[in-house]
Amino acid sequence: MRETERTPVRVIGGGLAGSEAAWQIAQRGVPVQLYEMRPQRTTPAHQTDRLAELVCSNSLGSDLADRAPGVLKNELRRLGSLLMACADRAVVPAGGALAVDRDVFAAQVTQAVGDHPLITIIREEVTGIPDGPCVMATGPLTSPALAEELGRLLGTEHLYFYDAIAPTVYAETINMAVAFRASRYGRGEGAEGDYINCPMTEEEYHRFVAALLEAETIALRYFEREDPRFFEACLPVEQIAARGPQSLAFGPMRPVGLRDPRTGQRPFAIVQLRQDNLAGTLYSMVGFQTNLRWDEQQRVLRMIPGLEKAEFARYGMMHRNTFINAPAHLRPSLQFRQRDDLFFAGQITGVEGYVGSIGTGLLAGINTARLVLGQPVWTLPPTTMLGALCHYVAHAEPQDFQPMKANFGIMPPLATPPRRKSERKRAFAERAASDLESFLASEGS
Repeated sequence: MRETERTPVRVIGGGLAGSEAAWQIAQRGVPVQLYEMRPQRTTPAHQTDRLAELVCSNSLGSDLADRAPGVLKNELRRLGSLLMACADRAVVPAGGALAVDRDVFAAQVTQAVGDHPLITIIREEVTGIPDGPCVMATGPLTSPALAEELGRLLGTEHLYFYDAIAPTVYAETINMAVAFRASRYGRGEGAEGDYINCPMTEEEYHRFVAALLEAETIALRYFEREDPRFFEACLPVEQIAARGPQSLAFGPMRPVGLRDPRTGQRPFAIVQLRQDNLAGTLYSMVGFQTNLRWDEQQRVLRMIPGLEKAEFARYGMMHRNTFINAPAHLRPSLQFRQRDDLFFAGQITGVEGYVGSIGTGLLAGINTARLVLGQPVWTLPPTTMLGALCHYVAHAEPQDFQPMKANFGIMPPLATPPRRKSERKRAFAERAASDLESFLASEGS
């Protein structure tokens, strides 16, 4: 059967996972209809109609080869990820992390997917689950109508958590007489350091925390107040501060690996800002997700030394995110247990973070194409990072299921673990790379 004669696979959602899934399917000669509801219907977090828009941070996490996120990135590069290739071309300085100019990144993905001869982008909202081969990649901001339909399909109560976005400031409004450039422990490419750091004394820190705790937040809607679940990896700063007076100093404001060049000493606390675009005109506040009212954000965040006159290109915000109870419904191949030709991908599966979304989109796309072509679907070795993530979402305890990001703790233990932590990380990374190569060789890929 010629490619043009095949019934197109439907991919629902044009975010990170959906864009990657559509690309992987089309690259294997299977036509795709990619549905994206924007701009017909927007979301609380998106600002454009581009595919793969990054709505929170512009960082894809550590790119170091012996860190769990770096292992996952290298696996995706090896597996031919479109979005990783686009990210590598849109990179901005971020020390050992992979951060991108979000506009350049989304534009590259949109153009590549739109130009593919086997992909048709359809700009309309999908309110039902299609018949036939399909990838559901609608993300944590799934529209209410489709979320309701998913609830009927799954037959169980939806899980949800609250995700928060950090503010972004104009670089020219940062007071560099107070703030300084540096990367932790001197990591990064720039001679001055890839981050802008706003140092705090102990007195300044406690004054800031007190103001943060007194500030007014945006009220949750009535049906959300009954069970406000926050995802631990993306807590609003006000929620972290409420856990104790030192919680921020040991969390996103920890000063380790940094010295204030004016004093030669390590500050009591630090607020870091990371470059958000290639031009270097915007910087996002690292780990400063928040649900404060916008006027309160301006008042409280300007108490940070160096940000006294900061102007905000984007305020922080919080929104409700939807994800399914994956252990009750998905296989490690990302297939729905009750329907072989229905795949799920992205944050709706319960993986956390941009790269986890890309990875599940890649695997769901590969497996959908393989199913259509009459080939056995892949279940990746759990000793690989992507395989471990997919194994986790399929086998975690359903009653206590929480989204999971890439980490070595979800991988099988090493047969003979080295004593040193750095050596254990390297051993995990090397085993993952070796086992992925062995798997691909066995599959003839």
